Amino acid sequence: MRRFYCLTVQPTLFGGASLIRDWGRIGTRGQTMMETFDWPADATNALVRIERSKKRRGYRETVESVE
Repeated sequence: MRRFYCLTVQPTLFGGASLIRDWGRIGTRGQTMMETFDWPADATNALVRIERSKKRRGYRETVESVE
């Protein structure tokens, strides 16, 4: 079963940052979770931690082409 996992850091209106996580089976909408942090550095640290964990479980990084 092929799956995807997407991590994104987005700024908030109040100077913080949100870590947005999307995951599911390829070809479906999947699920989304948003976690808000007071400091952008905290969101980036969480992204790196989760990314490391997912790579250990076999997820691979892909480059998305945007036109």
